Amino acid sequence: MNELLSQLWTPELQTALSVVVVCLVILYVLSIIWVARDAYMRGSMWYIWAIVALVPLLGVIAYCLLRPPLLQIDRDEQELEVALKQRELMKYGECASCGYPVEADYVMCPNCHQRLKNLCPTCHHALDPDWSVCPYCTTPINKPTRSRRREPMER
Repeated sequence: MNELLSQLWTPELQTALSVVVVCLVILYVLSIIWVARDAYMRGSMWYIWAIVALVPLLGVIAYCLLRPPLLQIDRDEQELEVALKQRELMKYGECASCGYPVEADYVMCPNCHQRLKNLCPTCHHALDPDWSVCPYCTTPINKPTRSRRREPMER
């Protein structure tokens, strides 16, 4: 048996086995580096995942199964998109009369024909009912008279 083993254990086989072991060690180290780097880019606790990855093969498999689905940069981009869409939706409102969605510059509700804003008599821009002057052409706006409380005059 010893003689058979010594015939099989040639220098070429020893070299091949050494190369395989070195490749496995390099793959092991690279897998730990990959796990730590990927966990860092996904915004999770990379140092804990690097310690978990020290367990050969099982650590990397556990990380692949439990890692966050998105990179941090992708999450930030999604949050920006949501904020942009919310800001875009803020351009729209609802008619106070019927609740129909209307844009900010609508003068009349297209559904119930309720007047939403006033028009400037000079430049015909839509004006907020509370404005006393047109911000586009500086024309003073005559508001309908309402019973207002008089403020005491300063002396």
